[in-house]
Amino acid sequence: MKKYLVAFVIALLPMTAVASGAGPKLDHVEIDLHNQASLQRGMQTFVNNCLGCHSAQYQRYGRAAEDLGMPIKLVEQNLLLGDQKVGQQMTNTMPKQDANKWFGNAPPDLTLEARLRGPDWIYTYLHSFYKDTERPWGVNNIIFPSVGMPNALEYLQGEQTLHCTLDELHHETGKIDPLTGKEMGGCLTISKKGQQSAEEFDRTVTDLVNFMAYIGEPSKLESHRIGTKVLIFLFLFFFVAYALKKEYWKDVH
Repeated sequence: MKKYLVAFVIALLPMTAVASGAGPKLDHVEIDLHNQASLQRGMQTFVNNCLGCHSAQYQRYGRAAEDLGMPIKLVEQNLLLGDQKVGQQMTNTMPKQDANKWFGNAPPDLTLEARLRGPDWIYTYLHSFYKDTERPWGVNNIIFPSVGMPNALEYLQGEQTLHCTLDELHHETGKIDPLTGKEMGGCLTISKKGQQSAEEFDRTVTDLVNFMAYIGEPSKLESHRIGTKVLIFLFLFFFVAYALKKEYWKDVH
């Protein structure tokens, strides 16, 4: 028994080591898959800012339009790229060879990104870009050091400047302020304003992460709807089953 216990403790040690060096804490974002307005705004942001490089090849425009309560005509007029059809998958036309040349690696597909990293990670990541002239795209990221992509939302957020080292940031607070117009542990500040205020940008990112959480598991919306109906049915059927039980067992008692 002692051998199994020792082996179990040893197996947990690497997990403890990873947890101790995890870096900054992630900010929490509230995901609401029933907020259609948020999901619709998130889809618009995703198409306009993410699909140029990334894709969501496991999601179809038509499925998203149906789930989010968006008229097909509206999607066709405003959200389709090039000659795409509403029944097609959400892909882009960037050749993979060019992507490898420009970015070092082809940008990943984002369909399952929220399930892989979690909404909190994406939310914090999108708030955490800062100016770094030593990087190819002129920016770096606190959550993803040496990031290989530009800050696609910089025109909305503005340009951020880091005033301390990452080690000092982690040691000082380990937390990133979701409203990026304010100081983040005294280290990260807006040095050049964007088109949106801090509150507006936070809502934009929240909507975008909300939509990415939806495309990671679009069936969850239908599961919630069916689940509610099933619970109501079971509640009503309980009284019918109880009445039948009383009727069947009355002669026994």
